Amino acid sequence: MKIAYLGPKGTFSEEAAVRYFIEDDVEPIMYSSIFEVLEAVDEGKVDKGIVPIENALEGTITMTTDGLIHHDVWIEGEAVLPVRLQLLGNPGAKLKDIKEVWSIPPALAQCRMFTREIHAETKHYSSTAAAAEAIQKEARMDAGAVASEWAAETFGLEVIQQDIHDNDCNSTRFVIITKSPKHRVETGGKAKSMLLITPTEDRPGLLAIILNVFSSLGINLTWIESRPTKKKLGTYRFFIETAAGIEDDQLQRAKTILETYGYDVRTLGSYIKKEL
Repeated sequence: MKIAYLGPKGTFSEEAAVRYFIEDDVEPIMYSSIFEVLEAVDEGKVDKGIVPIENALEGTITMTTDGLIHHDVWIEGEAVLPVRLQLLGNPGAKLKDIKEVWSIPPALAQCRMFTREIHAETKHYSSTAAAAEAIQKEARMDAGAVASEWAAETFGLEVIQQDIHDNDCNSTRFVIITKSPKHRVETGGKAKSMLLITPTEDRPGLLAIILNVFSSLGINLTWIESRPTKKKLGTYRFFIETAAGIEDDQLQRAKTILETYGYDVRTLGSYIKKEL
């Protein structure tokens, strides 16, 4: 089974892919963008893909939501990976000698207190893994990378300082996508479903109507995200995640009511969350 994921090597995306499919016989295939992962699944080049959709601190990854709009794929799973940031360095590097800290801007922002404490300059890279690889290739002993333990193992680096992030509550959730539903998630329990709801006309209370329909049917919403339709300024479509499986009678009733109100309702998937 071929699995597409977002590279480069050593990223949180690679770690999530390996951990999620650890019990399966898979051939991981790395792509350079989220769009390419979605495209590979849509075109049948791979069997499944895994892409990040939300970070607890940074919010929604809009490249993924926009990609889901434009690709015919099905979400069959969800994985949540804790994000713990470490200061990595070449073997033998000491914290007292670190003058520069390298990483992707969001990771550096999440470790601002630490970098200020050690009075280090920061340098931006395209990913945490790219920063870790650069530290290894340049053999710098006075520079460190903000990345994961997974990246340390990938590039032969050591953890100079553990858990340097400002906030301990960080995690990223990923969705596992396939071309078409391979199985159905049972109604009830911990099953969730994701819908893409697009108004077909502009009128007052568009979002309020959607929320009232779900509320009146007792359906809990676990995630809401709006994205511009890109047709007219101020017009949006809505990603709605529900705490109900796709075969749930109340969810089916909600879809019917919304369609009666003139909304286009597309089911993007039904799945159960897995903690990594």
